[in-house]
Amino acid sequence: MSCDLIFVSAEPSGDDLSVGVIQSLRTKLPNLEIKAIGGNALETVELSSPIDVSPLSVLGLFEGLKVYPQVVKLADAAADFIVRNDPKAVVLVDSWGFMLRVAQRLKKRAPHIKLIKLVGPQVWATRPGRAKTLAKLVDHLLCIHEMEVPYYEPFGLPCTVIGNPALDRLEPGDGEAYRTELGLADDQRLLLILPGSRKSEISRTAPTLAAAATRLVQRFGPNLKPVVLVSKSVAELVQDGTLPWPVDTHYETRVDAKADLMSAADVALACSGTVTTELASQGCPMVVAYRMGPLTWFLADKFLYQPDYATLFNIAADKEVAPEFLQDQLTAKNLSHAVSELLMNDQKRANQIHEQFEALERMGLGGKPAPEIAADTLIDLIK
Repeated sequence: MSCDLIFVSAEPSGDDLSVGVIQSLRTKLPNLEIKAIGGNALETVELSSPIDVSPLSVLGLFEGLKVYPQVVKLADAAADFIVRNDPKAVVLVDSWGFMLRVAQRLKKRAPHIKLIKLVGPQVWATRPGRAKTLAKLVDHLLCIHEMEVPYYEPFGLPCTVIGNPALDRLEPGDGEAYRTELGLADDQRLLLILPGSRKSEISRTAPTLAAAATRLVQRFGPNLKPVVLVSKSVAELVQDGTLPWPVDTHYETRVDAKADLMSAADVALACSGTVTTELASQGCPMVVAYRMGPLTWFLADKFLYQPDYATLFNIAADKEVAPEFLQDQLTAKNLSHAVSELLMNDQKRANQIHEQFEALERMGLGGKPAPEIAADTLIDLIK
């Protein structure tokens, strides 16, 4: 049994990357035989994963250590599946720790299979030594930023810069249609809350987002409608009643409603991640939040993480376009105050939206879509 390509993703953001590139590949070569390991989003391209990778949705050094035995077991299972299907190439999507172990196994067991990494480790932000490690294991890197390439040149790893996939992932949403569907009056504001897609984000960051949303509803009353965008991977945790969401909160679980909801929102409270780029591309101003485990944060802050900001478009702009509240600064009071300023000051909202788009243009907005560049490169690599 053989196929052309196998995609491997280990968390929802990686699934989205896989789906975008697979869709582009099928447009160009409809008969290409593709298989995939990943999560529920693969169903949108009529693929199902032979392995349950949900235990891999963790974050942080020490959280990862807790599930290390499962990581090893799943890496073995992924390698077994790939070797049985003998593809021309494997695309390892994001998720450094897991993909590293899969690559090591494939390099040993099936060295004839080409290995392509889709999104490299953030060598420009943390641990530049990973560039050497990756170069030993994979045949090609599809990276997001031009600034990554010099890190790999000394080790001879071919790189293709595709830009940020999140810039083109969502078509412009129909905000008015979503507001009408929700029954919002013209003078009502929509507060969008994005609590994350990992269990660790729900346990560490989401409670503060919920508490901030409650404070905001208490302040603005029925003129503010809170809507939580729920990732399927953590739906039960978000909606089980343990988080202090406002009483009148609406939970949006439809994947195909995301763009419309982001376009409809007046302000978003967002857990830091890929979603911030998607929000900015829909013209939604936001306040960004994040919290790691204390020891993980200490190591990252003191020794590992180099940029001044966590949000990619803030890094691109080299200033805090969207307010960020990380770790000890992440309080319901700080979040609610920052959101209130945006809700009460239309000029401030407009300025932030403008600056977000300027930053996105520096990141490649308006160029050839990242999935299309990735697909073209993959086709060349498996010829």
